[in-house]
Amino acid sequence: MSDENPDFIRTARSSYDAIADAYSERHPDGLGARPLEEALLTAFADLVRAGGTAPVADLGSGPGHVTARLDALGLPVFGVDLSPRMVELARRAHPGLRFHVGSMTSLDLPDATLGGITALYSVIHLPDEELPGVFAEFHRVLVPGGHVLLVFQSGDEEDRVHLAERFGQHISLDYYWRTPETVAAHLEKAGLTVRARMLREPYEEETRPRAFVLARKPG
Repeated sequence: MSDENPDFIRTARSSYDAIADAYSERHPDGLGARPLEEALLTAFADLVRAGGTAPVADLGSGPGHVTARLDALGLPVFGVDLSPRMVELARRAHPGLRFHVGSMTSLDLPDATLGGITALYSVIHLPDEELPGVFAEFHRVLVPGGHVLLVFQSGDEEDRVHLAERFGQHISLDYYWRTPETVAAHLEKAGLTVRARMLREPYEEETRPRAFVLARKPG
């Protein structure tokens, strides 16, 4: 990662490097007992397989839990994360899978090479002005007919959160809450067709609803 990257990328990378070990221990299974999320991943895998054999990129892959789920569903998949420490932990936990350090703002991939993209709880750190460029990148790297599955905490768009501490570590992370309608509109502007959007109420310790948006590149 170059020093030319914007401040929000550098601070997110250093923050997740700092909390990577504690985060992985606290969340040994990224999805937990979440039947709805399991069903959506399965549906996503079915859609991608129906479209061909192009690989899937799990963006913001963290310790690799979702990447491993997609692999178990029979998809050729690799993980991408800003944090070198997260990538190191993911490679250790899932030695048979590929993980790379990178940013969804500028994917090191040729045009039209991915059959699918997942980004679970990772677009929440993108400032509003970055969404058009990121979703344009998704459109660029997807094959025609490729799918995107986004999952994120939803909330009032004027509500922003900045964390300076987590797991006892000093960090600097900004969280941006959005509705599924707002994210769907950005995807459509990038040339992706929204196929489904959904909002579920918080489970147990969760404090915010979870949004799910499924989109497809026409073709």
